[in-house]
Amino acid sequence: MPAALPLRHFLLALAVVAVWGINFVVIKFALGALPPLLMATLRFGLVLLPGLFFCARPAVPLGNLALYGFLIGFGQFGLLYVAMNGHISPGLASLVIQLQVFFTIALAMRMSGERVRRYQWLALLLAAGGIVVIVLHTDGSTTPLGLLLVLLAALAWAGGNIAAKQGAPANMLAYVVWSSAFAVPPLVALSLAVEGWDAIAAALATADGAAWAAVVWQAWGNSLFGYAAWGWLLARHPAATITPMAMLVPVFGMGASALWLDEALPPWKLAAAALVLAGLAINLLWPRLRAALAARG
Repeated sequence: MPAALPLRHFLLALAVVAVWGINFVVIKFALGALPPLLMATLRFGLVLLPGLFFCARPAVPLGNLALYGFLIGFGQFGLLYVAMNGHISPGLASLVIQLQVFFTIALAMRMSGERVRRYQWLALLLAAGGIVVIVLHTDGSTTPLGLLLVLLAALAWAGGNIAAKQGAPANMLAYVVWSSAFAVPPLVALSLAVEGWDAIAAALATADGAAWAAVVWQAWGNSLFGYAAWGWLLARHPAATITPMAMLVPVFGMGASALWLDEALPPWKLAAAALVLAGLAINLLWPRLRAALAARG
């Protein structure tokens, strides 16, 4: 724990990444009662309401809000939910989607013309090695289609990160709430087209309190609490202090999946996780370590 981060703030950051990691188990549970695109619709609908009445519209262009809402609503979570509906295990999904870090860097560099540095190539090679390990061990719980869908979800998340950076909202919570207005319509349309009204009506009629609690957890716990707390921390501490905490998300995700869903953690899966996390660690921490070493002379 960095000395600059008070214990209470560290515990808050830990609570956020725990919520984000455990949410993959919650998603899997909710998918037992709700079709994936319908569940994504309900999630962003509950983010939008009642948040719309408590958050003023952020001072960003509507086009930017629409782009972020579509990329995060359909692109990230719509594809993630479809993938987790029988195509990839929750633990691996929580790991693979963290590749959004590399996609975000790649998109930012393409826009700025900046070259990839040596340590970033090393980080990317390690993370790619982890994905290769997963590809070589796809089975009934994780398929090539599921892996592809999560990678596309990670790419959409990266696009959402770039959109948020360009919009530069002063209040990230309000940005998330208002952008949800542009996530819900395409999700509704796709749910009707792909899943059909009969399946939607049946799911809504039979979903029990536990399924609705899972949706509320994703909307209010994962989105509203998570983004509000994370934004609050980033406003008070350097990004280099807070951002590395996100590497704990797949640790919580894989741990919770093993504990509550009996997801196996064979050596190959642990090796894949070690490679991906090592890549993330080098990418996030190396610039800070190099600056510290330079300051010491």
